[in-house]
Amino acid sequence: MISISDAAQAHFRKLLEKQPDGTNIRVFVVNPGTQNAECGVSYCPPDAVDPEDQHLPFSGFDCMVDPLSAPFLVDATIDFVTDQMGSQLTLKAPNAKMRKVADDAPLIERIEYTLISEVNPMLAGHGGKVTLVELTEDKLAILQFGGGCNGCSMVDYTLKEGIEKQLLEKFPGELNGVKDATEHQRGDHSYY
Repeated sequence: MISISDAAQAHFRKLLEKQPDGTNIRVFVVNPGTQNAECGVSYCPPDAVDPEDQHLPFSGFDCMVDPLSAPFLVDATIDFVTDQMGSQLTLKAPNAKMRKVADDAPLIERIEYTLISEVNPMLAGHGGKVTLVELTEDKLAILQFGGGCNGCSMVDYTLKEGIEKQLLEKFPGELNGVKDATEHQRGDHSYY
């Protein structure tokens, strides 16, 4: 479920040495399955362990995960990176905003998952996002842009050369293309 690099495990062991005996770590998601999902790591003293928590053993400590967060932490990674700017702990949880869907799930669910977990994180750098409005009988994904994408001069390029190519590559034979349903209007929200 959660992968913790050797460097991050060493960092946690060092931090936990200064905590009361039996203290482990807890990895959690606040607002799981929503666009406002946020992941976190905290200390987990023995009296904070719930019987329903999953216990993930690592070298020198356990990682506790509550049942609500667990499906949203599939494929999560924690690393401890050191560079010229210093050191930092990084937690990446690609499924925090939407629970991972099975490979045999309906196409509409797999497209929504791809948009939320892969496409929107790239658009977020420009304050944008995209949502699936419908999947037509002709196998066209109708998309709605929002935020900084609405009114952006590059939206057509993003749609055809970015999103459409990615989705067609990911769902060959299942999807024929994408269309934009957005009424684009320039404004303060637009990314230029």
